[in-house]
Amino acid sequence: MSRLARAPSENAGNEKAQTLTRLVIIGCMCLYVLPQALGGIGPPDLRVVAALVSAHWLVTLALYVWISRHPSDSVARRGLAFALDIAGITYTMAIGGAPFLPLYAIVLRMIVGNGLRYGATSLKVSTLAALASIAVTTCFSPYWRDNPFLVVTLVLTTLIVPTYIYGLLERLREAYAREQEASLSKSRFLAQASHDLRQPIHAISLFTACLRDGRLGPDEVRMVDNIDRSLQSVSRLFKSLLDISTLDSGKVRPRFEPVAIGEIIEDVRRQNSEAAQLAGTALRSRPCRVVVHTDRALFTTMLQNIVNNAIKYAPGRPILIACRRRRGGRLDVQVLDRGPGIPPEHQARIFDEFYQVRQRGDRDLEGVGLGLPIVRRLGEILDVEVALRSVPGRGTGVVLGNLPIVRAPALDGEWRGLDPPTAIRGLKVLLIEDDEAVLTATASLLRKWGCEVQAEAGIPEAIDAPDLLVTDFDLGNGVTGAECIAAVRRLAGRDVPTVVISGHDEARVREELGTADMPILAKPVRPAELRSVVVAKSLVAKSLVARGTVAAGGHARDPAPRAGSRPA
Repeated sequence: MSRLARAPSENAGNEKAQTLTRLVIIGCMCLYVLPQALGGIGPPDLRVVAALVSAHWLVTLALYVWISRHPSDSVARRGLAFALDIAGITYTMAIGGAPFLPLYAIVLRMIVGNGLRYGATSLKVSTLAALASIAVTTCFSPYWRDNPFLVVTLVLTTLIVPTYIYGLLERLREAYAREQEASLSKSRFLAQASHDLRQPIHAISLFTACLRDGRLGPDEVRMVDNIDRSLQSVSRLFKSLLDISTLDSGKVRPRFEPVAIGEIIEDVRRQNSEAAQLAGTALRSRPCRVVVHTDRALFTTMLQNIVNNAIKYAPGRPILIACRRRRGGRLDVQVLDRGPGIPPEHQARIFDEFYQVRQRGDRDLEGVGLGLPIVRRLGEILDVEVALRSVPGRGTGVVLGNLPIVRAPALDGEWRGLDPPTAIRGLKVLLIEDDEAVLTATASLLRKWGCEVQAEAGIPEAIDAPDLLVTDFDLGNGVTGAECIAAVRRLAGRDVPTVVISGHDEARVREELGTADMPILAKPVRPAELRSVVVAKSLVAKSLVARGTVAAGGHARDPAPRAGSRPA
């Protein structure tokens, strides 16, 4: 760990500030020395000193321009600046004698500063350079040669202080490594626990959907509704845990593309309409035809978390999702509610992990306080400004701002103009899932929708010309969804439209699949979400085949919407 928890941008910022300070100090020296040298005041050597100081200032100015134009961290540039500083101080101490001895304190500060900022290697190099400075100064300065104990003291100080700093750095490095390992262990545990618990919840959700289609009485229907609501609450909890563990792992990489912001807003409104209805909330959105440059899945997650928070904390109050243009070709997406608002003393902390606004006597609310922290961290990844304005008693507004507007047209799929009611009736679906309960539940649900289902626990040896492949990503025995899709397409002799279901983060799954267009559904999948994607895929296939745009063995770009309300 050469630079403890310091990003290259932070190092470049420190380097620029130090160079500016150096410019000011050397500039003051020039203003003091140059008039005397040019006026013939002082010893003859003063002209040499003035020339060297002026040259040092010009080189430092060049460094400052270099840093301003190329702010990335540069070891060569840092080394050049250190060499200039140590050379200038050495020369001044060598010709100045006793009055300039205190300059050695700057050398010691440079050693310690480089060690703390850039790590053990920089500490060692700086120490060797300081010892060389002492040796050169001793050779050329009569005052230093006449005081050998002074030189010995400086040498011992130069060795002892960096050695102590080195020990502290090693202990800090070990502590940092332990903390990082503990954090990664926590993230791995959360991810694995979330994934394992999603499987049974996913199966229960599908079985509940099958049960709902049965001939139930009013009391049984209410019971099924209560089960479904409880499952959705648990699902959101596990989703938050998986999201935060994915962000902790540092593997979230945004996939920027032109995105019709109105589609995301409408998807989020539709996904939360049932929860809003149960809370007695009127969830509305204003149409927006603007296209922005962002990551569809990650931004959907941000908006989803904010809307979910508004429904949870402002039950029975209206909520509005709207857009507002800004100067400079930027767009703000706003979520406004007329809830009780957030007291000022809580507003600075609501983006902290596991922090919840609670007052004495408040009713119990679901969640663990991870929704807004996830929004904040995703905002940093996407360069989206997250702002909150809340007035107690009047409501709260959260703004996702600074979205760059692009001129690209909205990517409206062909399926949007098609009629879906009977689209999946008779659809041949190949379903592959290694979990027996999930396989049974999903097959039962698809059959209730009118699909012809071939259910398999692994890659089949033979298939019956499926119209759609629905597969889990982890199929056991080292087999993944990517290998399953390739095998099925080989058996079919064509690119079979595919929907992938997984309990892992989308980034890992999409990297394995190597495609940005394939729908990936996160477990536990809501039946309505599964049906909408299956309908979209079937309508796309029928529309393209009817127009003759897909030949046998060919494959057109899949315009079906990607499901994604979670980090990539």
